[in-house]
Amino acid sequence: MSVFSTLDHDQQVASLQRLAQRALAHWEGDFVSLELIKYRENAVFCATRADGVRSALRVHRAGYHCEASLRSELTWMEQLAAGGIGVPQIIRTREGDHLAHVHSEELAESRHVDMLGWLAGSTMGSAEQGIRADADVGALFFEAGAVAARIHLQSAKWRQPNEFTRHAWDEEGLVGADPLWGRFWDFEMLDPHQRQLIQEVRLEARLALRRYGRTLDNFGMIHADFIPENLMLDGTRLQLIDFDDSGFGWHMFELATALFFCLDDPRFAQIEAALLDGYHSVKPLTTADRAALPLFLALRGMTYLGWLHTRQNAEINAELGPLVVERTCQLAREFLDSTLN
Repeated sequence: MSVFSTLDHDQQVASLQRLAQRALAHWEGDFVSLELIKYRENAVFCATRADGVRSALRVHRAGYHCEASLRSELTWMEQLAAGGIGVPQIIRTREGDHLAHVHSEELAESRHVDMLGWLAGSTMGSAEQGIRADADVGALFFEAGAVAARIHLQSAKWRQPNEFTRHAWDEEGLVGADPLWGRFWDFEMLDPHQRQLIQEVRLEARLALRRYGRTLDNFGMIHADFIPENLMLDGTRLQLIDFDDSGFGWHMFELATALFFCLDDPRFAQIEAALLDGYHSVKPLTTADRAALPLFLALRGMTYLGWLHTRQNAEINAELGPLVVERTCQLAREFLDSTLN
């Protein structure tokens, strides 16, 4: 057991802040403040220089991505930016590197740290609260769909470096024996009937994924976390943050992710139509793509069950667990119904 894992939440934050403070020495600038913005997977801090310029400093969690995978994430972000996609700028270290490797004596471990440019604008909601009530969901999700399609088209044409490596939201990563985000069928909040339902969907999903197929037209690099809190709107320009989960996956899994936390929104029909129309305006959707949406919505829900199961965070489980279980089981039933039609 690592030293870090024995600490409570506040102690973890304090230790990561001290590590982040030391990491700042790897970047140019006179930094005068360091404020925690988010701590869920990585710890993200707002680092402010004496001249008022802000940046996002990310202390990566241990054990999720290897160094090569982190470098690949940042390389892909630079490629997207070069193609006109709104993503944070990669701020390289004094030595011109993507990452700093910073050791903590108190934790007896090292962490990878990177720095990203601060994006103007505001997020469109959160996983817990959904889309903001004042959001123009038609315009927002049409643009979100169009941005997703541009990402997928651009990534299909990109010649990735030989050393490029990211995880895969493929058949094994989604429903295999050791899924990318954990054994979702073991989540303790599932009752026996729900567990049986999830296992049945797992079997049917394998067949459905194989029937749907995997080609350059429907599978490639995806953001994989297209949720409201990662959509930043600056005026009319939509920008995208948090590429930590990015990897190889089906394009429709991307769209399912964008919809999952909007399912209870009374504007959902408008949201779904706008997202699909926006995507279709850039990269036409086939009949098979549209028919696969119930499958990928159910799969997205099951990954969230796995995420909750492996995190074992009482506060997050209490807040999100019942919602994710209920929603995923409903999506599972809808997917099974769709296979009968």
